[in-house]
Amino acid sequence: MNAPASIADTSAPPVATPRPQAYLLLSAHDFRSPRKAGIHFVASELAKMGPTRFFSLRYSFLSRYKQDPRLSLDDQANQVVHYQGVDCYLWKTPIHPIRIRPFESLMYYLYGLGFNTVLRRWISTSDIIILESGIAPIFFDLIKKLNPQAKILYRASDALDTIDAAQYIRNTFARVAKDIDTIVLPSKALAETIPSTHNLAFVPQGIDHAVGAKANPSPYGSGIHAVSVGSMLFDPSFFVLASKRFPEIHFHIIGSCQARHPDYGPNVSVYGEMPFDKTLPYIKHATLGIAPYSSVNLPAYLRDTSLKLTQYEFFGVPAICPHFIAADYPTRFGYDIGNEDSIAEAINRALNPTQPPVKRSVLDWAQVTARMLAPKQFSDTEVFA
Repeated sequence: MNAPASIADTSAPPVATPRPQAYLLLSAHDFRSPRKAGIHFVASELAKMGPTRFFSLRYSFLSRYKQDPRLSLDDQANQVVHYQGVDCYLWKTPIHPIRIRPFESLMYYLYGLGFNTVLRRWISTSDIIILESGIAPIFFDLIKKLNPQAKILYRASDALDTIDAAQYIRNTFARVAKDIDTIVLPSKALAETIPSTHNLAFVPQGIDHAVGAKANPSPYGSGIHAVSVGSMLFDPSFFVLASKRFPEIHFHIIGSCQARHPDYGPNVSVYGEMPFDKTLPYIKHATLGIAPYSSVNLPAYLRDTSLKLTQYEFFGVPAICPHFIAADYPTRFGYDIGNEDSIAEAINRALNPTQPPVKRSVLDWAQVTARMLAPKQFSDTEVFA
């Protein structure tokens, strides 16, 4: 008679716990900067899932002459700093690639070789690498050399032509776009700027839905308050005209990176760069949100990708912006740039809407990040549906 099997013989083998994936983001932003862009919130979400590193590019001694928002981090350059769950590295070089002929392409080529031990180590040990539009695509070949198994995502925050990227960057992206695993578009209008179609995914701008609770108390007194946040294509003439036409409205300008205009009315307050969280009460409790873009030659995708306009919409604050950006959004009121009567009409319509506008739903950053990592699992990521 056979002996009975022992307990050890019948027990199932232990199940190995899968290693969490490691993430690397390459961007000209820095995760620690007070000014936040979408890539910062994506990094925070990734850090909840696995080791996350944020490598900041295109920074050098020249940056001080361009008022780079990362200057406040200069004393932390070229060292790994763990910040809010993310390993950060600001790569400061003696000089970074600039638009100067005939050396431009050579400078970008040499920079793209990535002569930095931290960069190379992080590339080699990452499972998913996210390149943000701008200079990051020039590292595609280095990634393929050091870690051919890594999944590469490209987040098209802007069209390369719109931000006037160097020709070397544009040529590189045109060459490698078809080989990128996923190209993430925050606006479907960006599709026409991408030299590839099979690997596109539509993932709109998001917002942290918890910001509503963080955005208290109101920083305002009584009365009507209008706020502008950010510096992109900032048009001071809007406030010159509007502040005199509407002396009863208090206008608040945050982080425009411009000195107070001498023709602003006394009802205009100008604030410097402000941490993201501190701007939230100014937005939530405002009567109006202003997006004072200075040019009519704006890309259509900006309608969908502007973080401040997404914030205004989330908080239910009517937005005043040029007609081209207002488009058919029901919560936006358009005006002709530089036209005082048109600006006044937009403000009056926003203050006295004929019917309550219907708000769009806005994804939170966890939903955005999930769609970036696995777009085929979601029905709303199709670009050409």
